[in-house]
Amino acid sequence: MNTVKNAKPVISRTRAILLAAGLVVVGVLVWFGVSGPARSQAETAPKSAAVAVDTALVTTVDVPQYLEGLGTVQAFNTVTINSRVDGQLQKVGFVEGQEVRKGDLLAQIDPRPNQDALELAQATLAKDQAQLDNAKRDLDRYNILAPQELASKQTLDTQKALVAQLQAQIKADQAGVSNAKTQLDYTSITSPIDGRTGIRLVDVGNNVHSTDSTGIVVVTQMQPISVIFTLPEEALPEVSLAMAKGTVGITALSRDDKTTLDQGTLALIDNQIDATTGTAKLKATFPNAHRLLWPGQFVNARLLLQMQHGVLTIPAAAAQRGPDGIFTYVVKADSTVEARPLQTGTETSSFMVVNSGLKAGERVVISNQYRLQPGTQVHDSSAGKAKPAAGGGSAP
Repeated sequence: MNTVKNAKPVISRTRAILLAAGLVVVGVLVWFGVSGPARSQAETAPKSAAVAVDTALVTTVDVPQYLEGLGTVQAFNTVTINSRVDGQLQKVGFVEGQEVRKGDLLAQIDPRPNQDALELAQATLAKDQAQLDNAKRDLDRYNILAPQELASKQTLDTQKALVAQLQAQIKADQAGVSNAKTQLDYTSITSPIDGRTGIRLVDVGNNVHSTDSTGIVVVTQMQPISVIFTLPEEALPEVSLAMAKGTVGITALSRDDKTTLDQGTLALIDNQIDATTGTAKLKATFPNAHRLLWPGQFVNARLLLQMQHGVLTIPAAAAQRGPDGIFTYVVKADSTVEARPLQTGTETSSFMVVNSGLKAGERVVISNQYRLQPGTQVHDSSAGKAKPAAGGGSAP
């Protein structure tokens, strides 16, 4: 009986020890379960707080400075071919759209009436020449007889007058022959310039007249060719200075600025400014070797004002505008950023020239600037493939 009574306390103590041990194990597991993720989150927090950005290097390059204006292509010479005599068009000596040289036959007018006129003028000249020769012989006889008083003074004077009259008539006849030859030459119509023919305006068999305004065909000189474009009056002093230094280059571009059509030179600045628009006209000349420029075509004219050598440039995306002007975020050695105010120069859609505020080799932020402020930690996602600033000698 005593033995049975003492066993109950022993069993109770053993159960209590096991229960306490279990609580300790559970507590340890709970502590590790809670503190482990917290510690892991604390370790990764600095990395996730860094803002991912793209960067570009500040580079030193040569940058062209351009002025651009809208221009219209204009033929160097345009000639409407008209007949200078009346007559029937017998022959067309060109194919529409053909390249012709100066002196090439373009059209033939019926020459027979003019040929007849020439022969008549030549016959008249020959008749009057014979009369003059006879009058001169008579005058020689009177000059011999006059000293012997075998011919009166009046007869001698009359013969002299007749000779002078016939000499004047010969000059008139010679002019008539020359005019008839010219009119005959006009029946063969030749090109006065090198150029390209357009659409034929008169068909063979029709009568043409010297007073016709439509003409037979239009010949347009395509090589070289001109572009007339406009620039603001404020740009004229710089352009004039550039012309005084030497040849000023011009590039003709398509309307979307994607295709270079030709390279030429500035020929002149017009002698007056349009007061209504505040612009001036400029004329450039292009060789047009590949025939990409056509009269009446609209193009963008890009004038190379000067080449800026060894200037600092950054991508246009790096420039930010704040209340105090233009600034950019510069990545420092500790991967934080600072806002750097800039003094800028030439600016295009792709890059910007920096006059002061940066040094070559520094790295500027070109993305996610809205998430930044001075001192923000950044992670350069473009590391290893850093982009230099745009610019160089290429066209903006």
